[in-house]
Amino acid sequence: MTIRGFLGAALAGVLPLLAACSGGQAPQAAQFVPPAPSVAVLDGPLRARYTLVPTLSLDPAVARGYGIERSEGKALLLVALRNEDDAGETAAEGQVQAEARDLSGRRQPVAMRPIRSGGYVDHVGLVEVSERDVVRVEVRATVDGRSHRFDFQRNF
Repeated sequence: MTIRGFLGAALAGVLPLLAACSGGQAPQAAQFVPPAPSVAVLDGPLRARYTLVPTLSLDPAVARGYGIERSEGKALLLVALRNEDDAGETAAEGQVQAEARDLSGRRQPVAMRPIRSGGYVDHVGLVEVSERDVVRVEVRATVDGRSHRFDFQRNF
């Protein structure tokens, strides 16, 4: 059997299987799946839970709760300071500052503000993003007079 004959036979066997994978359904546009919230261990029981998601992916009620407008080209940065122990987690009071940087080196300070909800404090800010952007975020949290830093990256 020649290579051309072998490839033809292989394709003849694989193509029907690929067609069966779709179940006869038309292709659908990809849906945004928000990243799971991440956690930075800062010091002892102190943790920072953080995420960066496009505002258009937020439920309108959630966006209103954070006092932001859903819009293209904006992502919500959320940082929640918590103390964790065997009994669970409690709110940690502190201040959060952040700066975002894209691959071109463009830096943008992120105006973070506290939002109180159910005994907890979340710190939120908006970051300008564009399609296929890669954004690196540097966060500084000050809790009980001590400064803590961490960074992370998100792809859009």
